[in-house]
Amino acid sequence: MSTDSNRVLVAGATGRTGREILTRLRNADLTVRATTRDASNRAALERRGVDEVAVGDLLDPADAVRAVDGCDAILCAVGTGLSPKHALGGELVDRTGTKNLLAAAVALGASRFVYESAIGVGNSRTRMPLPARLVLRGSLRAKESAEAAIRDSGLAYTILRPGRLTNAPATGDVLVGEGGDTVSGSIPRADVARLAVASLFTPDAENRTFEVVSRRGVRGDVRGLVDVDWRVPRAGPDAP
Repeated sequence: MSTDSNRVLVAGATGRTGREILTRLRNADLTVRATTRDASNRAALERRGVDEVAVGDLLDPADAVRAVDGCDAILCAVGTGLSPKHALGGELVDRTGTKNLLAAAVALGASRFVYESAIGVGNSRTRMPLPARLVLRGSLRAKESAEAAIRDSGLAYTILRPGRLTNAPATGDVLVGEGGDTVSGSIPRADVARLAVASLFTPDAENRTFEVVSRRGVRGDVRGLVDVDWRVPRAGPDAP
């Protein structure tokens, strides 16, 4: 990542993947800003190495602008928990919050946007079992809309579509597909966080969409694998 500010925003920092991203950023020689809707999370975020905390609701465009202001890169790991809105496709942070961040990033001159999507979105839909697609259809549609906006934004981007997320330790051994109908299975959040942070430093990941699962978590047939020269900064002391 070549920047003047060397400031990165982690959106969704209090979520499980977001916390793993913070761990991976500890020794990355960047100023880390994190978003939270609840000011009471400030102390916990600072203990995780966050330099700046932006309190606000990403569904509010003005809060998104304040969060992005001064940042060169955005790591977006926001997500909607299971709720009636999930199925009905109401105003979800997966769509509206991500698009607000994206609009702010474009307006304020950020250079990189890394987005955690999911296998099951867009042309990867057949790689998520149908029952799960039905339960998550609102969120999947929201993420598909966000992906399209990111690709059309003009910003350099990386979209990561992980399989089913687990809380297992990082494996460091992932299968990366490109093209949608590639891989299926599961992956630890810690591995997704590793790739998200590496995307900031990996020219080969620019303007690409990847499906990712761990080698031990892969299910079914595998196709469309690609080699990416991930440039992973040394993790912090709490990383596996």
